[in-house]
Amino acid sequence: MTTDRHARRNAQPNIVLILADDMGWGDLGCYGASAISTPRMDAVASAGVRFTDAHSSSAVCSPSRYSILTGRYAWRSPMKQHVLHSYAPAIIETSRPTIASELQASGYSTGVFGKWHLGLDWTRTDGTRVTAFGEHADLDILDRPDQYPVEDIDHAQPFAGGPCDLGFDRFFGIAGSLNMPPSAFLSQDRTVGVPTLPRDIYMAGQNPGLKVEGWRDDEADLRFTSEAVDWMKECAGEEEPFFLFLSTAAPHRPCVPPARFHGLSQAGMRGDAVCLVDWMVGEIDDTLAELGIADDTIVIITSDNGAPMIFPEDGDTEHHRPNGPYRGQKGDIWDGGHREPLIVRWPAGLEAGLVRDDLICLSDLYPTILAAAGLSPSSGAAEDAVDIFARLDSSDPRPRGLPVVHHSMGGAFALRIDQYKVNFCTESGRGFSARIRDDGGANRAIFSASSREDGTVYNAKHPIGRIYDIDADPQETTDLWDQRPDLAAQAHRMLCEITAGADSGFTCGIGPSVAR
Repeated sequence: MTTDRHARRNAQPNIVLILADDMGWGDLGCYGASAISTPRMDAVASAGVRFTDAHSSSAVCSPSRYSILTGRYAWRSPMKQHVLHSYAPAIIETSRPTIASELQASGYSTGVFGKWHLGLDWTRTDGTRVTAFGEHADLDILDRPDQYPVEDIDHAQPFAGGPCDLGFDRFFGIAGSLNMPPSAFLSQDRTVGVPTLPRDIYMAGQNPGLKVEGWRDDEADLRFTSEAVDWMKECAGEEEPFFLFLSTAAPHRPCVPPARFHGLSQAGMRGDAVCLVDWMVGEIDDTLAELGIADDTIVIITSDNGAPMIFPEDGDTEHHRPNGPYRGQKGDIWDGGHREPLIVRWPAGLEAGLVRDDLICLSDLYPTILAAAGLSPSSGAAEDAVDIFARLDSSDPRPRGLPVVHHSMGGAFALRIDQYKVNFCTESGRGFSARIRDDGGANRAIFSASSREDGTVYNAKHPIGRIYDIDADPQETTDLWDQRPDLAAQAHRMLCEITAGADSGFTCGIGPSVAR
């Protein structure tokens, strides 16, 4: 590293975190994709550091987003499995430090644009608020298979517990995914307009609800990008650095990129939606260059979980493997469910062109981003995260120090210790691989007759699981559970220590029977 780079690292950089929705490890050209062109993300990778063994803390979006913003596993929160629906209450306490609140307290301007999906405390028609905390907690609606009754929500009133209560100065986005109501933009603490019209149900999986007049799903990411660009330009005229969190709706289904992106990939509409994400990265990067601040800005690109492979818009998943060579898909305990692309670029602070094979959890972004800004997490914050800042400009392999806990959509656990992965379940952990693929486009969250239980989740009656050597067997095909009872017992003890004091759902106290 040059002396000039050392000096420039002493100043607080701008920070841009771009989080795609359901973008798989194998969706980017720099990770081997040939059916999808991603020149803007590939350019960021070639000018920065690319990680090959980075993982979201969960194989679905709400819990993995929780971990990124708080540096802790989501099973420590009121949410124990699956994802939130869009009227679920906020699962981050307003008193809890987040990346945004820590940066805001040190003088950063902070803004989030796009999908939120961490719950909001909506105002009910009787004037009370939906909440996940305190004596009036609505924990029963955190994991409902149906949507919260829309007639109970007063959309004309503000919500609480959102981004502006958690350290963000500016919020413009949507409550959940595009397949969830309400179909309305959110600005600061309320909807932009009042949704009163029935949503368009143009494909299976579109949940019913309300929309505002003139709403179009295919324009959402365009609007998020333009709002983010305008905000960056406002911030550039100020002396304070900024933290931009751009959370894309694409390529999560319904996969409706604008018409100009249709056919840009050879991987179906979902592939075209990845091209939309690449365009969004380009718009942000071009703005940084236009403002003359690209060198002094850290750009981080990643995704919240693995890609699905069961829906018609996913295209031919044998022709294009959205999760690369890894087994499984979104929701699964297998690596395809949670191994993520992770790219970091900082021209003023990092060498270009590094590829790192270190084990990383996306919860690590919390202390790492703070370290880049010359800060440390508040006392007691980010307990499941490791600062990897020192590794960003070195090719030397370094252990993470803490094992990584993986979590499936169905609440199953796995523990990654160095090259070994101990799955405390059999099969996918009740992830998307357990669902029926219906070429007619149905999106039914049911299990096939041949895998109705999708294996067994580890419990007191069934202390069984799977062990894989990920270095030698990245596709998780050769089970070592019977050959390595010592490792099974070690992993069980470690996971019990990690989950101690939390209502995690993991079974402890079984004793040596785990080792058979």
